[in-house]
This record gives sequence, structure tokens and C-alpha cells, in this order.
Amino acid sequence: MEYLDFELPIKELEEKYQQTLAIGSDSEVDVTATCKQIEKKLKATRKEIYGNLTPWQRVQMSRHPARPYTLDYIKAICGETWLELHGDRGVKDDKAMIGGLGKIGDQSFMFIGQQKGFNTKTRQYRNFGMANPEGYRKALRLMKSAEKFGVPVVCLIDTPGAYPGLEAEERGQGEAIARNILEMTRLKVPIIVMIIGEGASGGALGIGVGDRVVMLENTWYSVISPESCSSILWRSWEFKEQAADALKLTAKDMKKMKLVDEILKEPVGGAHTNREDTFKAVSACIMRHYDELKSLDSKDLVEQRMDKYAQMGVYTD
Repeated sequence: MEYLDFELPIKELEEKYQQTLAIGSDSEVDVTATCKQIEKKLKATRKEIYGNLTPWQRVQMSRHPARPYTLDYIKAICGETWLELHGDRGVKDDKAMIGGLGKIGDQSFMFIGQQKGFNTKTRQYRNFGMANPEGYRKALRLMKSAEKFGVPVVCLIDTPGAYPGLEAEERGQGEAIARNILEMTRLKVPIIVMIIGEGASGGALGIGVGDRVVMLENTWYSVISPESCSSILWRSWEFKEQAADALKLTAKDMKKMKLVDEILKEPVGGAHTNREDTFKAVSACIMRHYDELKSLDSKDLVEQRMDKYAQMGVYTD
């Protein structure tokens, strides 16, 4: 188990608990009362830490190395029904953007999402979850196929942003993202968007337009990362915590501003502490929203989606 810096008090108590159990098993000393005291303190510490996370700590939680990624969710939810589809039919197959068909129960879905790696080799292979233009064009190709066959779309967002390299710009990164946003607003099948980790900038928006947008509790969604914001405003990454506060990027902030539709609660300590419960919650959430949308005809579906996004950003003095 890996711990973030603000989780160290929990780590110390868990280690103390294990040491106490070891003493009890290696000797005839009764450690039951001591273990109960530690368990009580551990429960209170967990509640205090995870109940009062700052925006920057939420960002750290979203990047936890043990946190499940897009393929983890898809394989857990769809099992053997998952069939990955490849390529944009233009340049190549972008490994940072994955997509394919899978079933939840008897219902087929087109799953699309960014995929990160879990070690140095796979992180390079997946380009750290930063898609090139061909990744967004692959996503659009799959969405159009889903529309043709009447299959609902599920997008799983987890990216630090679209790839900002020269070759990506040469192949039309901005145009690819803009095209996806346009086409998603008028796609004639239900679109359910789940933000499962980082939701940064246009990289997230490129697959982020949906009839329902749901954020997991310890995720973030913003036009820029706290580090990049800090480096622009203060010429240093040292103010990233202050930037995270100012950006209003947490799920609670997004829900308050009506930019997302629901916050999906995670297990105490984050999605990685109980993967099975997280996968079940995400699967149930997808089906619940699909059940609400499936009865709408395509015209009403598109109109409601358009109205939803047209109302964003409206404010009064």
C-alpha cells in the first residue's frame, strides 16, 4: 500500500496495529484491548483526514498510483464481453485513447476513455494518458459507429491533458478536439461521461460532452492543472495548492456550478482502497442514467443535451 504525505498518520497507526498483533501472536500477552484502542483511533483519524480534504489533496488522490484506470473499470464491468477496437483510419492507433464494445448485463455500450500506464514502460506506451489528434479521431469514429447501430456511449475521463507536442499540433490537435465537441453535442444516442481521475483542459473536453456527466468524489475537472496555473501566475510550481483552491476544480465545486450532474461517492480512503465496490458503484451509476435516457427519442435527446450546455456559464451580477 502506498501512502500520500497527508496519509502518513494513518500509515503510522496501521503499522502500530500490525506490530501489536505480531506481539500478541508471538507471546501470551493479551493485546485485544490495545488493538481496539488503535482501531478506534484509526477510524477517527481516517474520518478526520478524508472528511476534510483540501482541493490539492483531492488532486493528489486522483493521481494515486494505485488508483484504478480506464481499462480496470472496463474489464471489471464488462468481463469477457469487452472487445477493443483500434485506429482512426487515418494516421495510427493512439494507445493513450482506448475504445471498444462491452456489455453491462444484456445492454451493449461503446466505451471510450484515456488510459494511463502503471509503470515506466506502460506509461511511455500510453503516453501518460495524453492523446494525440488521432486518438480523438479514433474516439469520434467509434462514437459514429455507435450512433449508426444505436449503441449508447460511455466515456471514462482520466487525463492530464491532450498531448501538447509539435507533431500533435501539426496534425491538428485543436481541430480534432473541437470537432469531437461539436459532433458529441448532436450524437443521436445517449452519452454518459464518468470522470474517474484527472479531467484536465481540452484533453478531457474532447470526450467530455454528455447527457449525464458524473464525477467520482476524489477527482478534478478544470481548464488547467494546479501546477500549470501556478507556473503561469507565479512563475513557480510552489503555489499549486493556492491555485487548486482558486480553480474550484473539485467535484463539489463542479456540482455547485451545475457543470456536472452527480458526484459518485468513493470508499473511505479513495477508489483504490476498495476497487470492487468502486467498480460496482460505477456500473450501477451507468445503468441508472441509461435507464433514464433510453426512453427519449433522438430529437429530444439532442435538444436536452444542447439546452444543458447552452445554460452553462450564465450568471447575474
